[in-house]
This record gives sequence, C-alpha cells and structure tokens, in this order.
Amino acid sequence: MSGNQKKVLYWAPRVTCLVFAAFLSLFAMDVFGEGLGFWRTLLALFMHLIPVFVVLLILALAWRWEWIGAVFLTVLGCLQMWLMLFRHMPWGSWAFIAGPLWVLAALFLVNWLKRKELHAGR
Repeated sequence: MSGNQKKVLYWAPRVTCLVFAAFLSLFAMDVFGEGLGFWRTLLALFMHLIPVFVVLLILALAWRWEWIGAVFLTVLGCLQMWLMLFRHMPWGSWAFIAGPLWVLAALFLVNWLKRKELHAGR
C-alpha cells in the first residue's frame, strides 16, 4: 500500500464522520422557527444536538481505537433503523441516517484491520 493510499484510508473515516456530524446538526436548526424564548430555544437546540455530540464522542474515541468506531457506529445505525421502524417511516428516510453510520463503521473497521500498516510510519 502506497503512502497516499495509507493517508486516504486513515483520514477518510475521520473526515467523513465530521461531515456527517455537520449534516446531523442541520436537523437542529428547526428550533429557531418555533417562536420559543431564548432559554427554551437554547434548551431545544441542545436537545436536538445530542445525537451530534454522541457521534463526536464516538469519533474522539475511534480516532485512537478504531474498533470503537466500528462497533458503536454500527450500533447507532441499528438503533436508528429500529426507532424508524416503530414510527412507520419509509425506508428512504432511515437510509439517510443509518446508511452513512454503517459506511462509517465499515471504514473504521478497515482502519482497525489495517492499523499496523497505517501506523507503521508514525
């Protein structure tokens, strides 16, 4: 594996996870149109951003221990799918959240399996 391939493989799940967290945070913006007061809007924004904080916490742990990202992002994807099934949502709606979580989990799994190669030059 060349040096550039190692860099791409190492950084792909990390950067993609940050982009996914930014995507998730967009769903919190609906609290600003609710007409709540300042403190209630702040509380609602915090509550809407809890999933983003969870993803960022997993990323922080997975940055060092890739297996954590592989396991917990898979669990989050399954949890999201399970919750959507109880709400009788169409399959396409869960694919926008659970699908990227599973792709990220797979990327972290590949990182974990190739960790000796990726960390050899560090």
